[in-house]
Amino acid sequence: MTTTGNKSVKWLASAFLVSAALAGVGAWASRALWMVAPPPSELPEERPVAVRAYFRDMTEESGIRFCYRNGQEADLYAILESLGGGVGLIDYDGDGLLDIFVTGGGYFDGEAKNRIEAHPCKLYRNLGGWKFRDVTEEAGLTNIPFYSHGCAVADYDRDGKPDLLVTGYGRLALFHNVPATSGGRCFTEVTHAAGLLGKHFWSSSAAWGDLDGDGWPELYVCQYVDWSLKNNPNCGGYQAKIERDICPPKQFEARSHALYRNNRDGTFTDVSKQAGLHTERTERDYEQLDYLSQHAKEQLVEMDRERDFGKGLGVVFVDVNGDGRPDIYVTNDTTDKFLYLNRGPKGRLQFEDTGVLSGVARDPSGLPNGSMGTDAGDYNGSGYPSLLVTNYQNEMHALYRHLGDSGPTPVFQFISQSVGLAGLGRQYVGFGTGFLDLDNDGWEDIVIANGHVIRYPAGAQVRQRPVLMRNAGRQGKKDVRFHDVTAEGGPYFQTEHQGRGVAVGDLDNDGLPDLVISHVNEPIALLRNESVAGRHWLGVELVGEQHADVVGAKITLEVKGRRLTRFAKGGASYLSSSDRRHVFGLGEATKVGRLTVVWPSSGHEQTWNDLPLDQYWQLAAGEKEPRSTKKKVD
Repeated sequence: MTTTGNKSVKWLASAFLVSAALAGVGAWASRALWMVAPPPSELPEERPVAVRAYFRDMTEESGIRFCYRNGQEADLYAILESLGGGVGLIDYDGDGLLDIFVTGGGYFDGEAKNRIEAHPCKLYRNLGGWKFRDVTEEAGLTNIPFYSHGCAVADYDRDGKPDLLVTGYGRLALFHNVPATSGGRCFTEVTHAAGLLGKHFWSSSAAWGDLDGDGWPELYVCQYVDWSLKNNPNCGGYQAKIERDICPPKQFEARSHALYRNNRDGTFTDVSKQAGLHTERTERDYEQLDYLSQHAKEQLVEMDRERDFGKGLGVVFVDVNGDGRPDIYVTNDTTDKFLYLNRGPKGRLQFEDTGVLSGVARDPSGLPNGSMGTDAGDYNGSGYPSLLVTNYQNEMHALYRHLGDSGPTPVFQFISQSVGLAGLGRQYVGFGTGFLDLDNDGWEDIVIANGHVIRYPAGAQVRQRPVLMRNAGRQGKKDVRFHDVTAEGGPYFQTEHQGRGVAVGDLDNDGLPDLVISHVNEPIALLRNESVAGRHWLGVELVGEQHADVVGAKITLEVKGRRLTRFAKGGASYLSSSDRRHVFGLGEATKVGRLTVVWPSSGHEQTWNDLPLDQYWQLAAGEKEPRSTKKKVD
């Protein structure tokens, strides 16, 4: 959330060389500069008639009345107020319907406003028919005693039931999904027993995924800055006659992030130092990073000494180099973004930050951005994951295109201008985001929630429109273009909001991705996708052997001369957790061919042929027959 002025944008060539020079890798980068992506498989040029991108606001009739509140009424102008809250989609009771968890935020209390208190979080059970019921108390989630921000969902103990992590200021909390005494399911807090009450005190986004190949998910927790009530300076306004506003993140030092190894017994160990994350180390700590090259180690030492630990706001796990192991991409606020490539052998956590080398740490002018949300997806049919990032005012939202098979260290190209994202302008402050096929044409589109972080911004509004960008598909060998279809999106998309978390998921199991969006001091919004009717689709849910974690898997569906690719991810968006099922929109196709899953760690491939359409299928590792999961909500 940078508060610097306009930044000139240069062409890619000069930008790549600037970034390379800063990293000391000019010779390598000048070679990589002229790499071109291998063209995706030839696709038919026929395109269906344009379809509207329409979402119906179902909030009023859903029964959900909830508002994330940030405590700004205390007029402390605290940067704590700016982060906002997240949304989690979690089928906690196993009935086949996604339930909704929302974080509550907090406020400042006491005569001197010297205490930070919690607003309650809420869990709403999906009853079907777009009706939800508050089950917070019966689910055991009434006592979350800290200023909450985000959430992350995973089955950390491999019992087949999704568990819940809540992040925020002061601490985080882990809730284990267990049987309720009265029947059904509920949560019990196990943070202390799990070893997750540590020195890290301002957690924002988090992600789960098996990083060492043993089937048990590790946990990455983003940390923000060293703000506190005692460290809350008076910063001047950003326009004339405004005496005070919220301080920029550059006013504060970064807090180092944390990586926790899953010990497979319900406990976790902080392995941030030995795994190669940016953090405070001794000389002996650096010596133990023997798997890094000398250049990589020197770069790590330099960044650590500059305390560039990353003011983390977003994180996604995805396999970016096709080696079957999830990698970690982290968006930081005014500092370099990290791309931690998974370099460890099975059973060992070892990472190398290649963000600058891979071209995804900075913008085309060689500068870091105020980056918030992120996602990964194959937007252009290449078979590789490109990276999407939402940024601050006067900066472009970024799309980093994966340039193809470049060996163990992938290379990306900043292409926001050429694909149409730059056409949005630079007045937005972007947060939650995601790739989604909103009209089931087989091409992944983009949604972005926007909203400012300061009280009195110059050249922009505090409340801003969300954005829908429709993927027009690839014509021949040309790259795709995104078109702004926000005006078609329905009443919600015609109004301004102070948007934050975005969760994408099929709440009614009709094969179209719906949206749940959180805001600052405004009720959350439930948006039903009514963009298209009649197009076929195929839904897939991956199940690991003995409930092993599947983050890092790659799914490819062959349909009508095309190859549609989806990736099993951890984290993504901003402070939120989306539907982990995968939906393939089929456009005008009426049948599909082969579906291939490459399972993580083992690299084992499984195929299924001619799966019936318009329903979800569970595909389990090692099982030949798919499992039908017919559960649709009208």
